[in-house]
Amino acid sequence: MKALVLSEHGGIENLKVVEDHPVPTAEADHVVIRVRASSFNYHDVFTVRGMPGIKVPLPVVIGLDMAGEVTEIGPDVTGWTVGDRVLVNPLNKAKGLMGEMLDGGMAEYCAVSADQLIAMPPDVSFVDAASLPVAYGTAHRMLVTHDTVKPGDRVLVLGASGGVGTGCLMLAKHLGAEVIACAGSDDKMQRLKELGADHVVNYRDTDFSKWAISTFGKPQRRSYEGGVDVVVNFTGGDTWVPSLRCLKRGGSVLVCGATAGFDPKEDLRYIWSFELKIIGSNSFYSDNLAALMDLIQDGKLKPVIDKVLSLEEAAEGLRLIENREVMGKIVVTP
Repeated sequence: MKALVLSEHGGIENLKVVEDHPVPTAEADHVVIRVRASSFNYHDVFTVRGMPGIKVPLPVVIGLDMAGEVTEIGPDVTGWTVGDRVLVNPLNKAKGLMGEMLDGGMAEYCAVSADQLIAMPPDVSFVDAASLPVAYGTAHRMLVTHDTVKPGDRVLVLGASGGVGTGCLMLAKHLGAEVIACAGSDDKMQRLKELGADHVVNYRDTDFSKWAISTFGKPQRRSYEGGVDVVVNFTGGDTWVPSLRCLKRGGSVLVCGATAGFDPKEDLRYIWSFELKIIGSNSFYSDNLAALMDLIQDGKLKPVIDKVLSLEEAAEGLRLIENREVMGKIVVTP
């Protein structure tokens, strides 16, 4: 079968489409799915580069997110039949993440543990479903599961043009928040406005923290005036202290990653003086993914898809993500 295979760590050029990758078979408690759509995440960039402390069993088919049809059912599997349309939770409980510790979705077929399967509603497409797990699932857990956003809250989203960012924007609007979306180009800002952002900020030429303070007022230590209620920050690095600085008393920073550095400068004075909350979200669960598909089914959510590519074009899609030239998700249809 065709598959996008990583044989050694390094740059995107190390990804190769092969036509003779072995077709998987359904072992006990597993099924095989015909992958109809698979999407990239920035995590795939890290997998290609290699991550300290994580030994990826190379060669590996990359791609965490996937949706498809069940084509083969292994022994001891119940509740599923050939032809079922399924979304896959990327976390394999025994081995780790699909596309990292075992073969993932950038292939025509993939073997999946049956407990990772989630039934797809009839009106949800494979492309939309495959865009959800890592990005939208994480956004749903940060905002909905942890009950961090209330109607009327001011929510500032850093990195708003990516998968997690667009998910946070749309879910925050769904929850009734006023959203400030930060991105790195005028084109992305315009598209974020079209998605429903109430305010947009170009972080390349504007200090987002100073903008928030000048727009909403300086946060006060002895009242709840000024600043924003929530900052979504999966960037880290030099954005950390400015995020604390623009939060109102009792505000929250929501964290699910650190693409610009995991060891930022800290200023504890803001945390105690303004009674701030730092709330981490580690991944997502199947109930998040099922809830998101229900929102799509009900017409309340439409994932932002930048491009739908063939498997032969997939490596170029990951390059666009690495260079931050993407708005929303890149989906591949193997």
